[in-house]
Amino acid sequence: MESHKCNISFSHVQVNYLAPVYGVEFFLALLGNGFAIWLLVPRGSKKTHAGIIFSLNLAVSDLAYSLSLPLLVAYYTMGKNWIFGLALCKVERFLFNCNLYGSIFFITCISANRCLGVVYPFYARGKVESKHAKVASVIVWLIVATISSPVFKFSTIKTELHVTECIGTAIDSMLTSYLPYSLFLAGFGCGLPFVITLFSYIGIARAVWKSHGLESREKRKVVTMVCIVVALYSISFLPYHILRNLNLMNRLKPPSCARSSYVHSAFQITRGLVALNPCIHPLLYTSVMDNVRSKLGCCRENVDQKSEEIRL
Repeated sequence: MESHKCNISFSHVQVNYLAPVYGVEFFLALLGNGFAIWLLVPRGSKKTHAGIIFSLNLAVSDLAYSLSLPLLVAYYTMGKNWIFGLALCKVERFLFNCNLYGSIFFITCISANRCLGVVYPFYARGKVESKHAKVASVIVWLIVATISSPVFKFSTIKTELHVTECIGTAIDSMLTSYLPYSLFLAGFGCGLPFVITLFSYIGIARAVWKSHGLESREKRKVVTMVCIVVALYSISFLPYHILRNLNLMNRLKPPSCARSSYVHSAFQITRGLVALNPCIHPLLYTSVMDNVRSKLGCCRENVDQKSEEIRL
């Protein structure tokens, strides 16, 4: 009886929370990233800078992710009843993972590129070129596709009482194999990029704070922006991976029903927060810090003339 109540609670949270949240986020992400791609796509013979290439890939990744949301909206609206077949279930879960980690890795690339442009402007001007960004982007997509491919093995459908569920993780009999893979994704796909992103923005904040060419108000604005970016990362990607693995561990060794329900419900909230990121990225990663970087460059012997080469 207790297990039955837990199952009802799980479905209730997903159906009543994820369906409307995914629906709203789909429209916001579609419009925002579609507009961002329109702005970022190179036109004419103008040189494409590394930051623009990374931002364009991020926008494409976010747009592709948003296009997978309608299937999930339909799935949860129909009471977690997957009517689209096994193949599309696996493809949808693969695209979910692929675009999730694509977003994370391209955010890291953008952060590292910005750090080089602000902290080491002369090095970035001579060493960081568009061809390097293109090669790095191809490598990122290959890595993301590789680490996401096990989803085809683990994800499946399960039918009970005429209701078909699309399993995003793994069925109970495969949990012992799936958990190490999930822990790897948390460490390599989220933890490592977060550390690089964090140190990149710390470097940016320190360089801006020490600059004599910026007023105190401008410095506080930049540091505030850095804190917001790190905070957004911390409240979405990190909690999602932590709670996903806690939820998997609870499935392997079930604690009390109340604890399982609490962890599962918290995990569903982080899923909605992860899907919120594609709605925010167009605002954060296509325009911020350009003016600051130019001002910072003015204090570094004619870097102002080249600052556009390292924008974004």
